[in-house]
Amino acid sequence: MNKTELIAAVAAAADLTKKDAEKFLAAFEGVVTDALVEGNKVQLVGFMTIDVVERAEREGRNPQTGEPMRIAASKAPRFKVGKKLRDAVNGK
Repeated sequence: MNKTELIAAVAAAADLTKKDAEKFLAAFEGVVTDALVEGNKVQLVGFMTIDVVERAEREGRNPQTGEPMRIAASKAPRFKVGKKLRDAVNGK
């Protein structure tokens, strides 16, 4: 499902116009992004949790030359699936 299909599905499920569903999706993306940038986690109980994990600086290898190289420390979003969603996907 791509973004256009998601907007259409949300609009149909919530009895909204596609424009309103698109505004909702854009607002949701913005709020989640802002929360993660501020260091907060977003938790929808039973559905998902998104938080930020820190990756330490480490040594890797250049795949073309095989030479060692430093990989800088970074932050990455992490998505954890909630039990309700996991059970639905597994047909329980």
